[in-house]
Amino acid sequence: MEQLNGKVAVVTGGASGIGLALARAFAAEGMKVVMADIEPGPLEAAAASLPASAEAVTGVADVSRPEQVEAVRDAAVAAFGAAHVVCNNAGVGSGGAMADVSLTDWEWVLGVNLWGVVHGVRTFLPLLQEQGEGHIVNTASVAGLFSAPFMGPYNVSKYGVVALSETLFNELAITQSAVGVSVLCPSWVKTRIAESARNRPGGAGDPESASAIQEVIDGFISTGISPDEVAAKVVEAVKVGRFWILTHDDTAAAVATRTKSILEDGTPPMLMH
Repeated sequence: MEQLNGKVAVVTGGASGIGLALARAFAAEGMKVVMADIEPGPLEAAAASLPASAEAVTGVADVSRPEQVEAVRDAAVAAFGAAHVVCNNAGVGSGGAMADVSLTDWEWVLGVNLWGVVHGVRTFLPLLQEQGEGHIVNTASVAGLFSAPFMGPYNVSKYGVVALSETLFNELAITQSAVGVSVLCPSWVKTRIAESARNRPGGAGDPESASAIQEVIDGFISTGISPDEVAAKVVEAVKVGRFWILTHDDTAAAVATRTKSILEDGTPPMLMH
């Protein structure tokens, strides 16, 4: 999609971090923006932070609920008549030793990170195909390319997003669809994902092992790149139709290290990129 001006972008998780940066970047391209998030107050503040010239609407949505994702689609069509670039970006983080992670946390992380993308694709893909134009961007992570310890639910969810995106890419290619797809696999980015517990559903556990690694995670995030840098890479990928969106130069080497261990029948390397 070389021409974005006048088109419609939908971004979930749009109240902060990469989602807000995407909304700003698409607005700067002259796109109309639909921003969805589970937090009403921050969502409205985020929309208000867009340039005055930007056309934007908001919708509160829990992406783990299919009917709420469908409501976002309906809001886009009602406001702007279409949706062209759909960013299934909403995500949460939770960690801890595998033996300690609660069932509620497994359901929460997979519900948002994986089922949220499933619902986004199922909801918007028919619309994009009917239009004969569009592009889907699914936010995964480098955690979908190699697995760090104490991040079980997150890793599983992001591997799922990568697998879903690869499958979708090849299906669209086989059918010669005009709809494109990209998978975003960022490494450390300065976002609030380490504060995801603010939206953890009632009753979810906070294992001691998760608290023990929080300081380490915070340290990595503090050295991360800005969400705006990530958004710029996404915009470029949409324009040229690039599938893989990698944000850090060392990601390829880490993937190569993991692949080498598979080919040589080795053990999984410990990678924290």
